[in-house]
Amino acid sequence: MKVPADLALTLAAAVDAGSLDAAARRLHLTQSAVSQRLATLERLTGQVLLVRSRPVRATAAGESVIRYARQVAHLDDALASELGVADGATALALAVNADSLATWILAPLAAAANEHGVLLHLHREDEGHTAALLANGTVAAAVTTVATPVPGCTVTPLGVLTYRAVAAPAFATRWFPDGATPAALTTAPVLDFDDRDTIQSRYLESRGIEASAPPRHYVPSSTEFARAIGLGLGWALLPGVQRDGLDLVELGGPEVRVALYWQQWRTHAPSLVAMADAVKAAARDSLEPVAPGPTLGSAPRSTPTRRRA
Repeated sequence: MKVPADLALTLAAAVDAGSLDAAARRLHLTQSAVSQRLATLERLTGQVLLVRSRPVRATAAGESVIRYARQVAHLDDALASELGVADGATALALAVNADSLATWILAPLAAAANEHGVLLHLHREDEGHTAALLANGTVAAAVTTVATPVPGCTVTPLGVLTYRAVAAPAFATRWFPDGATPAALTTAPVLDFDDRDTIQSRYLESRGIEASAPPRHYVPSSTEFARAIGLGLGWALLPGVQRDGLDLVELGGPEVRVALYWQQWRTHAPSLVAMADAVKAAARDSLEPVAPGPTLGSAPRSTPTRRRA
């Protein structure tokens, strides 16, 4: 079966725009023409590809077609760039978790983008959810905790971020005069990124403490999260690369190791290859090797905009 690229791109436009009418305006077509294209595409594939809700959304089969459409568009842009007939710089969408974005990955991405004339469209997403953006075709590559390749993608281990419980010295003196005992951890304020951040909760549970017991602050920004700990707002877990330059003391207890992987489409577009090479080189310098060790667990914080890893 051969899926015509224009039909697949029409499906992607409908999902991106949220309605057939909006997709028609984006594609400079009539709504009837968009409907006909989608009907033809569903007939060719023999599957329902679009749920006609408000907004419209792709089915699982539809997401596969959309991923194909975005890969075709990406390859078209790459070819135009190589032939010197591109209208402008090549755009490349990547998904990166906020902790990596705040620490080790932005510099190599910026250097590679400047060198190769790439316009980066960065999606800041939880590392446990970035693979979903690959699966639906939103991004061409992602930093993720998912080791199993997304269909149509390759996967490469990047390294490990190790999180440890830390606090400002004055905070530790006030709240943990006898150390971070279970009794003290039950009452000391703790920081979470948002209500999907589970690292502190898993640390508490590993110490035999009910996760909901201590009072909580929420600071939904990776950089400000670390700064808030340094300012004595509360205690939390941070990776080593995020503790640099902060006056913090470790509280002891189990560490959390988060293994990161680079997943990308199986294409050899120069812009994507350049980004992958830059990220892998930076990971070798900034992350610990992926290796087993005694940890609380490898599941990362679960947050939409950040964090972690």
